[in-house]
Amino acid sequence: MWLDAPSSLSLSSGEVHVWRVSLEQPLEVQQGFLRTLDADEQTRASRFHFKKHRRRFIAGRGVLRSLLGRYLEVKPEEVRFAYGPYGKPALDAAHHAGALRFNASHSHELAVYAFAQDHDVGIDVEYIKEDFATQDIAERFFSKYEVQVLTALPREEQAAGFFRCWTRKEAYIKAIGSGLSHPLDQFDVTLAPNEPAALLRDHRDPEVATRYAMFNLDLPAGYVGALAVAGSGDRLVQFVAEQPFA
Repeated sequence: MWLDAPSSLSLSSGEVHVWRVSLEQPLEVQQGFLRTLDADEQTRASRFHFKKHRRRFIAGRGVLRSLLGRYLEVKPEEVRFAYGPYGKPALDAAHHAGALRFNASHSHELAVYAFAQDHDVGIDVEYIKEDFATQDIAERFFSKYEVQVLTALPREEQAAGFFRCWTRKEAYIKAIGSGLSHPLDQFDVTLAPNEPAALLRDHRDPEVATRYAMFNLDLPAGYVGALAVAGSGDRLVQFVAEQPFA
């Protein structure tokens, strides 16, 4: 269940907060977000050729800064990032907030964010594009087990199954912070509609499936999303912030 955005935020060690936010924000909100970005983020924004992509990048980054600012009780423009060896963002040590972990993803007009104390998180959202969900791409990136399950689904269910698999795999590699240095075909996730989201096995580390919980995200029509969390006892709390974002 998605809850309305609360006026104040409190994140306990046993919770994972997930936020769902539209990237289509009014001009004045976009301008406010732009002012919170650092020089590197503003340069990245300026490199987008299409205005809609530039707007969505600014909104996505601005919302992240706004939410982190609320959790840290600092201004959004004061948030400083550090990056892991494979590019995963984290809070800079200057915040003295090493226990707060976060991850973000966006696709089309939607962004999702995950926040937790002490536990690594990975989150992914994808806008369903049927022309991307091909057998060739599945055989290139999915494990043999996943390809077998996918091809056994009814044809009308295969695109959704493809993106369930894709988002769960992305969420997992983002949670462990390894990016695509961990080949996508070296671990198995569930993808059939009657199965709960789960990491079944990691062929590089057979015991890792017991150390990560995985959740399906109930998103608007046309989107699929997944969350991976290190640990198994966390309580998922979901917030939706309607536009304009506040």
